[in-house]
Amino acid sequence: MAEGIEFDPGFAPYILAFQGTVNYLYMDINKFKVFSQKKAKFRQYYKKILEVFNNNLGFYVGCLMWAAYIRTQEEQKIINNHCLGGKYNEEENTIETDYMINFARLFPKDMKYFMSTSFEFDSNVDKILDAYKEFLIINKGFVHAEKNTDIQLPKGLKTALAETFKEKIDEAINMKDLSKLLEYTDLIL
Repeated sequence: MAEGIEFDPGFAPYILAFQGTVNYLYMDINKFKVFSQKKAKFRQYYKKILEVFNNNLGFYVGCLMWAAYIRTQEEQKIINNHCLGGKYNEEENTIETDYMINFARLFPKDMKYFMSTSFEFDSNVDKILDAYKEFLIINKGFVHAEKNTDIQLPKGLKTALAETFKEKIDEAINMKDLSKLLEYTDLIL
């Protein structure tokens, strides 16, 4: 068995807690009583909200890519798995992903309400969110993932080009923009 492979290839510095960020921005929007003020505040924030959403969605794609990549490697210990040995709680494990799933359903309505414009997320958004949630559940929050061979991949995840995923992940990390990983959705789903 080789020395080890990192649990996180370098994503951590570039992700934000989506739920906390969005709740904060919506609280700021909702502190206004007059609709025109709420509308102006939403107009000010909606691009930031989408930026954080896409960054976290890119993180999800990156996690799936990383899992597929490390499964192509010889059996190794996973290094720095902060989840290892923890207690698994499915609801806590998927709360952020569930929030993003709900957000993706409701945000187009907010765009219509505040901006009087039609908005739709890319058709891949639901596929990414569903695959990532399945990934979290089948791996039970990674509390038992000691080796790369312990990682399970969701049904339907494409792995044909998995050996090339590391360089694509490294490129996005070097750019400090995880949303770039969304470009590779069709390679994995």
